[in-house]
Amino acid sequence: MSSQPNRKEMLSIINEISFTVVDTQLYLDTHPCDNEAIAYFEQFSSMRNQALKEFAECYGPLTIDTAVYACNERWSWVNDPWPWQEGGC
Repeated sequence: MSSQPNRKEMLSIINEISFTVVDTQLYLDTHPCDNEAIAYFEQFSSMRNQALKEFAECYGPLTIDTAVYACNERWSWVNDPWPWQEGGC
């Protein structure tokens, strides 16, 4: 039995965290001095980066920033299913 996390669940988590990051970023556009919002943004941005890294290690990168975590062989991840294939998104 594989201990690898479920691909669809991981994508769902990344989408939820990404929504929070973008929504907070939009709020900060109009409230740039809100220290609580800045801390909240930093927390969820860090969570997003970690989730993207973990996804890349298991299934390949979703962004170019995580490509380094995705492959032992140069660019071999292009042969894996893309996020929108297999009903992934």
